[in-house]
Amino acid sequence: MVEGEGILLRVREAARKRRLYLPHAVRQMERPDRMITIAEVRDVIEHGEIIEDYPEDARGHSCLLLGRGDSDRPIHVVCAPKIDYLAVITAYIPDEKEWDSDFRVRRTP
Repeated sequence: MVEGEGILLRVREAARKRRLYLPHAVRQMERPDRMITIAEVRDVIEHGEIIEDYPEDARGHSCLLLGRGDSDRPIHVVCAPKIDYLAVITAYIPDEKEWDSDFRVRRTP
C-alpha cells in the first residue's frame, strides 16, 4: 500500500458528508463497456485501498483507490476530499495491459 493513511481517512470522512460526481466521472461510469454503479463507487471508497497518492494535484490533494465491484471486478476511483464533500473525479475498470495482475501497480512502457 502507498503511504497515505491520512488522505484515506479524509476521503472517507468527506464521503460521509456528500459525494459529488464530476461530469468526467459520470461519463466514464456510463460507458457501455463499463457501467459502473454508484453503489460500486461507494464500496470502493468505503473498503478500497489507496494505490497512488497525488498530493500536488491541481484539483487539490487526490488519490487513486482500488476496490472490487460486482462480480469481483476491479474498479479504480480517483477522488479528492474537500471540506464539505468528496469530489469523485473519475471511475474506471483498469486495463490489464496498463496494470499489473492485481491492478495495484502501473506497468512500465
